[in-house]
Amino acid sequence: MQVRSFRDLVVWQKGLDLAAEVYSLTTQFPRSEQFRLVDQITRSAASVAANVAEGHERGTRKDYANFVAIARGSLAETQTFLFLAERLGYVAPERCRAVQTLAEEVSKMLNSLLLRLRRPNP
Repeated sequence: MQVRSFRDLVVWQKGLDLAAEVYSLTTQFPRSEQFRLVDQITRSAASVAANVAEGHERGTRKDYANFVAIARGSLAETQTFLFLAERLGYVAPERCRAVQTLAEEVSKMLNSLLLRLRRPNP
C-alpha cells in the first residue's frame, strides 16, 4: 500500500486509537484532576499521532525522524501518567494494562519507523 498521506500510516492510526482510549479513560478521574493529570495525559496522548502527522508532512527524512522521536517522548510521558493514574486508583489495573498494551504496540511501531528514517537512503 502506498502512503499518500499521514492518514495512511498505521502508526498514526494506532496513535489516534491510543489518544481516544486515554480520553475515554480520563472520564473516570476525579474532578480535582481536570486541570492537572487529565490535562497532561490527554495532551501527551494526542501529541503522539499529531507529531507523526506533522513529521510526515514536513518533507525531509531528518525532520520526519525528529518528529517521530518527539512522538516517542510523548508516548513515554503518556505511559508514565497511566502508571501514575493506576497507582492513585483512578484506573482499574486491567483497564490500564489494556491501554498500556496498545501503547507498547505504538512504541514498537515508532521505534521501527525511526530506525527506517535514520538509515541512509538506498
